[in-house]
Amino acid sequence: MSVFIIQGFSDIPTLRIPMFGIFLFIYFLILCGNLIIIVLIWRTPHLHTPMYVFLVNLSFIDITSTSNILPKLLAILCTKQKTISFIGCIAQMYIFMCLSCTEIILLAVMAYDRYVAICHPLRYFALMPLRQCARFSFLSWLVGFLDPTGHTALTSNLSFCSNNYIDHFFCDINPLLHIACSDTTIITMLSYFEGTLLVITAFMLTLISYIFIISTILKIKSTEGQHKAFSTCTAHLTCVSIFYGTFICLYMRPKSSMSPKQDKYFSLLYIVLVPMLNPIIYSLKNEDVKNVLVRSIKKYL
Repeated sequence: MSVFIIQGFSDIPTLRIPMFGIFLFIYFLILCGNLIIIVLIWRTPHLHTPMYVFLVNLSFIDITSTSNILPKLLAILCTKQKTISFIGCIAQMYIFMCLSCTEIILLAVMAYDRYVAICHPLRYFALMPLRQCARFSFLSWLVGFLDPTGHTALTSNLSFCSNNYIDHFFCDINPLLHIACSDTTIITMLSYFEGTLLVITAFMLTLISYIFIISTILKIKSTEGQHKAFSTCTAHLTCVSIFYGTFICLYMRPKSSMSPKQDKYFSLLYIVLVPMLNPIIYSLKNEDVKNVLVRSIKKYL
């Protein structure tokens, strides 16, 4: 099998041009929103703290993940050329899985950062120096890029016979396994085991961090103090809720409720909604970022 044919949204051909315009606009918003966050943090010295270094990593993941998928989808909608090479398909799948794994780990690390900031504020810079922040970031990327290597190697060695139609809008592992004509038991078990282990571990670390955070906040006597403490983690908590909500809908639904058409739209939510909302949430719910953004806008007006 040298090429695959991505079906995309061919079941609604009359909406091809409007969908192209909508996805192009969304891609523009994602790029601009996340680039603004990166530039603001890079150009503002007092934002050079662990929390914002992790946010830069998160914005970079959002830019890269959408750039891995949306340009090809836009090309399919614009030109009707639905083919993708075998190597290109495997590479797209690998990059998507790498960035998803990295984001899961990074969100857990950010939860730990908020735990240290709220539960141990006087020791924050001792426990989370920039060197430690760099280690956590590197570890997130390293594990994220190593975790899917086994899935990718096994998937690339599958036989697809004459069936090269992928009923999806990008090369994800489940649609590829669906059209394979060789045994996929090992890959399915590996995906289930590693995926469950990674997601549950990251989720439990995030949950435990927030249990300690909430417990500490409730011990603060003044309402103003509670509000100020909680406001430092509302942006991250909102992003975590959206991420896990869309991720669970996509990958952890009962098999009886799964269908290729539903997977497309749940995937669309995961790929588009999270990267588009992250910069908006961090701009609106984080006072430091909001103030820097407002000052920058006033400066250039």
